[in-house]
Amino acid sequence: MDALQNLFNRRSVRDFTAQPIEEEKLHRILEAGMSGPCCVNARDWSFIVVTDREKLLEMAEANGRPAQPLKKAAAAILICGDLERAFPPAKDYWIIDGAIAVQNMTLCADALGLGSVWLGTWPQMDRVEKQAALFNLPETIVPHSALALGYPAKENKEPRESRYEENRVHFEKW
Repeated sequence: MDALQNLFNRRSVRDFTAQPIEEEKLHRILEAGMSGPCCVNARDWSFIVVTDREKLLEMAEANGRPAQPLKKAAAAILICGDLERAFPPAKDYWIIDGAIAVQNMTLCADALGLGSVWLGTWPQMDRVEKQAALFNLPETIVPHSALALGYPAKENKEPRESRYEENRVHFEKW
């Protein structure tokens, strides 16, 4: 798939078939997440891959109503920050690094024919605490977001209109 087509046409998918995701595809998605830029190459993220139906349901419950797509997902990845690896002078870069990782994963999933939807956890501390408790995480591993994955229940490959908004761009001439 062409990279620009992938960027401009990827959509969030919230309804999935029951088809399981091949292990190779999950590994490729994780590799994509680990391939993005991050603060001083700290690689300050950690990923929990979930394919167990009961655990997916518990994740949906922990993250609240917006996380209902987890109930039909074939898999999910809980993206976490690893504070022990975070850049000491500015530890909060883990948040940005996690966002970059999950963006790469959504694009990779789309390129592999999978659907995905990014479900926010951080900074809603009730969600963070519930996900951390669900996985019995140490204090140094902080949930960032969940990525629901699966084969889309319906195809939607019509090109999307451009989202470019001229009034949001200001060119400074040098």
